[in-house]
Amino acid sequence: MHYPSTPLGDTKQTQKDEELTTTSLPPKDHGGVLAEASRRRTFAIIAHPDAGKSTLTEALALHAHVISEAGVTHGKANRRSTVSDWMEMEKERGISISSTALQFAFDGRVINLVDTPGHADFSEDTYRVLAAVDCAVMLLDAAKGLEPQTLKLFDVCRRGNIPVITVINKWDRPGLDPLELVDQIQQRIGLRPTPLTWPVGIAGDFRGVLDRASGDFIKFTRTAGGATRAPEERIPADQAHSEGPAWQVAVEEHELLSADGADHDRATFLAGETTPVLFSAATLNFGVGQLLRTLVDIAPSPADRITRDGTTRPLASAFSAFVFKVQAGMDSSHRDHLAFARVCSGTFTRGMVVTHQRTERPFATKYAQSVFGRERTTADTAYPGDVIGLVNASALGIGDTLYVDDPVEFPPIPRFAPEHFSVIRARDSGRHKQFRRGIEQLDQEGIVQVLRSELRGDQAPVPAAVGPMQFEVVQHRMEHEFGATTSQERLPYTIARAIAIEDTKLVNQHPGAEVMTRSDGTTLALFTDRWRLRTLEMKNPQVSFVSLAAGSD
Repeated sequence: MHYPSTPLGDTKQTQKDEELTTTSLPPKDHGGVLAEASRRRTFAIIAHPDAGKSTLTEALALHAHVISEAGVTHGKANRRSTVSDWMEMEKERGISISSTALQFAFDGRVINLVDTPGHADFSEDTYRVLAAVDCAVMLLDAAKGLEPQTLKLFDVCRRGNIPVITVINKWDRPGLDPLELVDQIQQRIGLRPTPLTWPVGIAGDFRGVLDRASGDFIKFTRTAGGATRAPEERIPADQAHSEGPAWQVAVEEHELLSADGADHDRATFLAGETTPVLFSAATLNFGVGQLLRTLVDIAPSPADRITRDGTTRPLASAFSAFVFKVQAGMDSSHRDHLAFARVCSGTFTRGMVVTHQRTERPFATKYAQSVFGRERTTADTAYPGDVIGLVNASALGIGDTLYVDDPVEFPPIPRFAPEHFSVIRARDSGRHKQFRRGIEQLDQEGIVQVLRSELRGDQAPVPAAVGPMQFEVVQHRMEHEFGATTSQERLPYTIARAIAIEDTKLVNQHPGAEVMTRSDGTTLALFTDRWRLRTLEMKNPQVSFVSLAAGSD
């Protein structure tokens, strides 16, 4: 994961990033941490299912020359899985159900792209990813605009002060008018769109884009099945008239946007007031190069991070990081645990011994790795913004802090309020050891929240989920990774609230309610509906309920 420290691209932009970063940092930069941090761009792509997120992820890797051919080929019969979708269920269903990380170099920068699940049922995993990035790319379907899942995820970005770059995708297919789409963004989420490119040709007739900064026409040429990079030709404005009325309409709309003040401003973008907008057709690899260059030019580099006690951890401090994901089963031959950790400060060196804040025990990093989808390479060095994979990390949990020297603890990652519940049992009682190990592992990864009660016993834990597809993942992985076939019985509960342990008996006596304990020790009261909850609240005002919502309840 160590790259040359001399920037290979736009040195002027690098200087700007360093100036922005160093205003709040100590003057001494031991080991060049600040210079390396300024080269990092760590971001996630958020989208409603089927907006083209995994396709765009693949296209970005293709344009950065880290893969030679994209996963989308000449049709469904020949479709290959994308590099970021490595689980068997992802390949079978064509959707992302687990986040992963891809790191690659581009134009003298180090890009850390953290892919997110493509289905609303796995939004808790997406929420954890957003805690680990500095910027988000919001992907919209040109025909559908802003959809419910996109709105939810944008709200998470807003609360986390994460700047958002908007990409309007699928412009090669029929869709809405571009002015209508940018107006929709401003009206529905309150971000002022500042397009960087503007489409030449209506949705379904995508010829290229007008570069609003230079006025040039960037013409795209199709390739077979979109499997290779689409050639781009930059044509000066005075030579773009061959595109006829399509070019003239693009110019007029560009001038209209400028007259309305819809031009990019870095300060308002970083403040979360505006969103740069680009147009693309990721399946054809159109507009992908513009997005990569935009990330290099305007996306923020890592900055000082707020700690749990409200202070900040400067970038140039000793090494610190936090775990935002735990994954097992990525390497079927070794069955290891891989903890994804975002580096927040200092320099990481493979083999260094760090302190695990929660247990105050040392943790050896001999097997640290850089991750590219399912592929791994040894990570010798990492800097703020990088994502490192720590192997055999069974002691680490989501939200855990790691540090060297000065103790630090980063804020915990909140958990969503589950809305779906089921009892899971091993079909073969002789496989109970494998069953128990599998449930513990999936709980640690955050695939589901695992609840238990004395009434149901240890052999009948209750997975709690944001969406029902999580139960399918549990059943599939229990059978294929742990060798324990299971049966599941759905429970009628739809609402969960945290309560004090002394209120357990009272809630258990209430119709349509049951108390269980989550693996982190939280006591939860489950209710079949809001009417049952409100009835208990009215009859027992002394009972105190706490909402568990981090983004969904």
